[in-house]
Amino acid sequence: MAQQYPDWLWQNGEMKPWAQATTHVMSHALHYGSSVFEGIRSYATPDGAAIFRLTDHLKRFYNSAKIYDMALPYTREELAAVCRDVLRKNKQTASYIRPVAWRGLGGFGISAETPIEVAVAAWPMGPYLGPEALENGITACVSSWHRFAPNTIPAGAKAGGNYLSGQLIAREARSRGFGEGIALTPNGLLSEGAGENLFLVFDGALHTTPASASILSGITRHSLITLAHENGIEVIERDLPREYLYLADEVFMCGTAAEITPIREVDGKQVGAGKAGPVTRHLQELFFGLFNGKTNDQWGWLEAV
Repeated sequence: MAQQYPDWLWQNGEMKPWAQATTHVMSHALHYGSSVFEGIRSYATPDGAAIFRLTDHLKRFYNSAKIYDMALPYTREELAAVCRDVLRKNKQTASYIRPVAWRGLGGFGISAETPIEVAVAAWPMGPYLGPEALENGITACVSSWHRFAPNTIPAGAKAGGNYLSGQLIAREARSRGFGEGIALTPNGLLSEGAGENLFLVFDGALHTTPASASILSGITRHSLITLAHENGIEVIERDLPREYLYLADEVFMCGTAAEITPIREVDGKQVGAGKAGPVTRHLQELFFGLFNGKTNDQWGWLEAV
């Protein structure tokens, strides 16, 4: 099924019809990967459309830009208003919101000074890895591609160029018949998925890889850690060897797009009962409960449109 595009998006200070939002083919970002972006979800809640952790996502957006010396020409408050405006303009409720900033047309050198362009789009999105994935789980494989080493490319920035790594991991997994790929760190320990953070469950406790494992410290990851602590589930951030994927009681991935996706099989080896386990299901109930009113949003994560 072909991608259905929304009617409107926002670019460089004005709302535009989708087809009119253009940038030059010689823009710096196209050649050197010099962009930063965010993925944010809005949900239809009992109190109306709400954006999940908009403030935290935009904070990370600006932090990513800071790492790459990209001075964004709008304030966080202005872009927060734009995110809401784009949803309203397109009459959307449950959507995926994409703020993106990039180095535009200017000099041609790697370190050239260029204008910084900014855009915000939003489009309807269901479960990223398919509706059945949330229930039945997906298959995954450990990729032959490793994540980048510390002090090479900063994994803590959500930068466009970083996702060349994710493309290699995801496309290799799909070509081999798996739903998603899992990357190792340069020293052979577990890192994360192509575009998702990773959790393993042992004896009812959550184990997840630390920020030092070349991961993007995800906002969904932080949300689940918070929900787990609040509900008496132990969380351990630690280095994890590859074989623990095969020994865990449960394994799942999480992210803004993936939400909470169980992994039923890794490298052809069944994980636990071969479906979402009890801890994964409990966390799904707590997480999705934020949007249907069953989980109290005591942290103010839901920001009304």
